[in-house]
Amino acid sequence: MNLRTVSLRRRVAVSVLLVLFLVLVALVISVDRTFAGQSSRDVDGVLVNTENRAVEMLKNGKRPAEVVGQLTKRNVHVTIDLPNGTMLGARPDGQFESKNRLVGRNKVTIYADTEAISQAQHRLRKLLLILGLVAIGVTGLLIVVVVRRALAPLDAMTSLAQAIAAGHRGGRLNPSRTDTELGRTAAAFDGMLDSLEGSEQRTRRFVADAAHELRTPITGVQAVAEALVQAPVDSPDRDQMSFLLVREARRAGRLVDDLLALAQLDAGYEMQRESVDLLGLAEAEVARTRFVAPDFDIAAEGVPVAVVGDGQRLAQVLANLVDNARQATGPTGTVRIRVDLTGFTVSDNGPGVPDAERERIFDRLVRLDDARDRRSGGSGLGLAIARGVIRAHGGDLTCEPSAQGAVFRVRLPAVNPVATPAAL
Repeated sequence: MNLRTVSLRRRVAVSVLLVLFLVLVALVISVDRTFAGQSSRDVDGVLVNTENRAVEMLKNGKRPAEVVGQLTKRNVHVTIDLPNGTMLGARPDGQFESKNRLVGRNKVTIYADTEAISQAQHRLRKLLLILGLVAIGVTGLLIVVVVRRALAPLDAMTSLAQAIAAGHRGGRLNPSRTDTELGRTAAAFDGMLDSLEGSEQRTRRFVADAAHELRTPITGVQAVAEALVQAPVDSPDRDQMSFLLVREARRAGRLVDDLLALAQLDAGYEMQRESVDLLGLAEAEVARTRFVAPDFDIAAEGVPVAVVGDGQRLAQVLANLVDNARQATGPTGTVRIRVDLTGFTVSDNGPGVPDAERERIFDRLVRLDDARDRRSGGSGLGLAIARGVIRAHGGDLTCEPSAQGAVFRVRLPAVNPVATPAAL
C-alpha cells in the first residue's frame, strides 16, 4: 500500500477556495441574468403601459401635442407622426427600446431609455466581483485558522508517535468520542499501540526466559566439560560425566530446535502440502509410544480421514501431545487418540488442567509442573509450537474442559473421509 502523503491543509484550503470560487461565479452569473431579465420585463411593462395610455388619450379626443407633453418623462419619450408628415416630440439619444402603434391615421412611438439600466447592471457586476474577491480572501485566511484547529488531533497523533519512537512508552490519545472519523482513527491508533507494546513486552519476556532456559543446560555442559577435562584418565566417574555432558547438550539442542521452530512459525514458514491420513498418523504414533514404553496403555480409534497439510509437522504435534499426556499420567496412565471428521483429540486420565490454566499453557515457556518438566527435558515450548503448527494449517488447538484428565482438541479444515476397500 502506497499512501499519498500530500499536504492535507493545502488540499482542504484549495478545495474549499475552489468550491467558493465556483459558487461565487455561479452566483454572479445568476444575479446578473436575473437582474437583466427583470429589467427587460420592467421596460416592457413601462412601454406597454405608456402605449395604452397614449391610445386611450387619443381616442378620448386629446390633441397629439397634449399627449406627447403629458406622457414624455425623464426615461420615457413619446413621438406622434401626423398624417401630414409632422412629428411631434423628439427621439432620445443613446440606448433605448421602442414600441409603435397606429391610432387612426397617427403613428404613436414609445421610447424607453435603457442606458441607466445598463449602467446599473455594470455597477452591480463590478460590486459582485469586488465582494466575491473580498469573500475569497477573507475565507482563505479563516480556512488557515480553521483547518489548523480541525487537524490538531492529527498533530497530536504525530507527536505521540514521535514520542513513542523516541522511547517514551505508555502514551495514549484517549479520544473523547469514538463515533467520529478522528475518534475511530484515534481509537484504532491506541489499539495498535496497545498491541505493539504488548507484543514488545511479550517478546522481551520471552527472550529473557529463553536466555534463562538456555543458561541452565549450557552451565551444566560447561561444568561437566571442565570436570571431565580435569578428571584423570582412569577415573571411574568419567563415564558418568560423559553421560551427563551428552544429556545436557541434548537438552540445550532441543531447546534451540524449539526456538528455531517458533521463529519459523512467526516468520510464516511455508509448510509442505500433501494428503495426510490422520488415522494412519495416530496409529504410527501409538506404535512409536509402545516402542518407547511397551507397557503404556495407548490406543488410536476413529474413522480414516485425510487432510491436506504437512505430515511431518502434524506428526510432531501428535507426538508432543502424546508425550505430554504420558508424562502427566505416569507409566500406569491411559491415553486415547480419537480421529473424526473435524480433526483429532488426545485425552488422558491424568490430573487434568485447571480451568484457569487451559489457555495459559499455550504460552511460551509455561510449565504447570516446572520441576517435573525440567527433569524430563521439557522446555515449555511444545504446546506453543503445536498450536502454531495447527494454526498455520488454518485450524486451532485447544484444551477442552473435562471431568477427568486432560483433553486436547485439534480442529483442521477440509477434513475428508478416506475411501476404504469395503466402500469401493
